[in-house]
Amino acid sequence: MFRPSSYPSRAVLQAARSRPARHSYVAIQRHFGASAQHHKEEKTRSFKGQLYESTQQRLKRERAEQERFARYQTQSPGGRYAALLFALVFFSTGGYYLGSLKPAALPTSSTTSLSDIEPPRHNTSSSNLQAAWADFVEILGKDNVSTDEFDLDTHSGSEWSSYSRKENEKPFLVLYPSTTEEVSRIMKVCHQRVIPVTAYSGGTSLEGHFSATRGGVCIDFRRMHRILALHKHDLDVVVQPALGWEELNEELAKDGLFFPPDPGPGAMIGGMVGTGCSGTNAYRYGTMREWVLSLTVVLADGTIIKTKQRPRKSSAGYDLTKMFIGSEGTLGLVTEATLKLTVKPKSQSVAVASFPTIHDAAQCVTRVVEEGVPVAGVEILDDVQMRCINASKTTSRQWKESPTLFFKFTGTPVGVKEQISIVQKLAKSTAGQSFEFARGEEEMQELWSARKEALWSVMAMKRDPQDHVWTTDVAVPISKLPDIIEATKQDMAQSGLLAGICGHVGDGNFHAIILFNDKEKKVAEEVVHRMVKRAVEMEGTVTGEHGVGLIKRDYLEHEVGETTVDAMRRLKLAFDPLCLLNCDKVVRVEPPKPEESKKW
Repeated sequence: MFRPSSYPSRAVLQAARSRPARHSYVAIQRHFGASAQHHKEEKTRSFKGQLYESTQQRLKRERAEQERFARYQTQSPGGRYAALLFALVFFSTGGYYLGSLKPAALPTSSTTSLSDIEPPRHNTSSSNLQAAWADFVEILGKDNVSTDEFDLDTHSGSEWSSYSRKENEKPFLVLYPSTTEEVSRIMKVCHQRVIPVTAYSGGTSLEGHFSATRGGVCIDFRRMHRILALHKHDLDVVVQPALGWEELNEELAKDGLFFPPDPGPGAMIGGMVGTGCSGTNAYRYGTMREWVLSLTVVLADGTIIKTKQRPRKSSAGYDLTKMFIGSEGTLGLVTEATLKLTVKPKSQSVAVASFPTIHDAAQCVTRVVEEGVPVAGVEILDDVQMRCINASKTTSRQWKESPTLFFKFTGTPVGVKEQISIVQKLAKSTAGQSFEFARGEEEMQELWSARKEALWSVMAMKRDPQDHVWTTDVAVPISKLPDIIEATKQDMAQSGLLAGICGHVGDGNFHAIILFNDKEKKVAEEVVHRMVKRAVEMEGTVTGEHGVGLIKRDYLEHEVGETTVDAMRRLKLAFDPLCLLNCDKVVRVEPPKPEESKKW
């Protein structure tokens, strides 16, 4: 009977049935392999030639197959075991390697502790950064990509920052985008090449916020300084991040409008959003958090999001606007902000009162708050600050060198007069030595000028160009304010350093400005450390408005708890898993070095 030679013979099938299934399969497969080439040749023959093929040839092939199988059967059990073991090890190793190439399983906990994450792995090699330079030039043009040494230095830190940067902590280049789309394209390049990024607007921050601790690139928003849209009837405005609050208010005043947050001179909207700042008007008007309606943000991978529309209130979804305020550029880059406005007060005035001690001055503030007097702002300068202002001649008049309160009043003319009268009586009841109020615009500017010159007056007292200024702040419940200010004042006096106190004491927030040289740095650090510790122990905060930056990050755990910081770290990694954006600020992403740890 006809049987094509490519099929297994009956002898092979019978032999396969008499042995284990695995061996049967091997025998059949080997038969197919041995006959494949022969079958290919047979296809060229005639059907008749295949039909009368010699039985002898087929039997010869079958015997050869049986002999090969017999040799396998006579192989020693040890040899078969070794071969099996080798195959097992080989495939197990291969399987492990392939399995290791798969991404790690997603975390299941709600927080991320410092011990649970790997340190960031950025690519800041010269070849990668040089290749990125070509990408950035294509996006921005050569004139807006700078590697100038002066640019790199000025974008690494400032003489008024509390953080002294290390020599290697500066960007490789500085970028100057002009649109949200350009910022997005920049971030896509940085995300693809794993290059760290630091944002920069006014550069007035004080806690090392824009120090390039990982090198990489700096994005300077100075070309994004426009008012994009003013909605007078809705009392809101859309602006870019490099618009200064002073310039904004100059434009708004033409329409009788006003944007209340007023931090230091030179501050810009992007940095004000990043730090969640406030200023001298915070007691009456609140902080930056209350005056931002919506943000346009570029995320770490270049994605553009808008957090909200323009209505004054919304209960739609998570409040991403508030989340980015105070995030210090660690979660995304703000490229547009929609800000709330208010009507400019009809009348305003300023009053100045001096006191024998800092405790008396702080006690007066507590009384004003308790009486509910709606003053626009309450500022304090101690005797050291007043002495520095006189010595530096940064204002046009000489001041009494004693603890001084500066009051700002706004409202109707009648309302302002009433507020001044009440505050004058309260100052007298708390040992006030003098009380002077402005009787015109020029006099008002003169009286208020001392408060705005506090930092610069201390800097003018430098004994040597290498001296440093440490400016820091804390905030406590208003009832605790007299005690903490008095304790801090005594501590600074005992340190032997030139150190003054000033601040927005109407909401329990005050600042210390300390002058020191390299030899005195340890003493200054200890003074600040004790000041922060007092604030936390009084149920206060480690920073009222300056932000966390690099200086205050290790204090956060003492204020809000370890698990809360771990939740912040999880949020950081959710939005920026490669840790590209302002790495090392607010929360640590790798353990501190021994010399960086402070004993609480």
